[in-house]
Amino acid sequence: MENVRAIPEGQAIPGWRLIISDVGRFWALRQKPFPLEAVWAGADPAVDADTFAEVQAAVDRQEEIARRVTS
Repeated sequence: MENVRAIPEGQAIPGWRLIISDVGRFWALRQKPFPLEAVWAGADPAVDADTFAEVQAAVDRQEEIARRVTS
């Protein structure tokens, strides 16, 4: 992506790569694949949102799905 914006300092989610699109949309991509069971349960390794707080909440939901089925 050529027109990707820089991530502001202090905005990071451990284990996920953050991207801000040229239109300001936040994307988070999981660096390691979820276990297959988590994927089957609905965990998505790529989420997007309008704000950092929203994308962080979306990541938290995906991680919770994975925890429920792999714990």
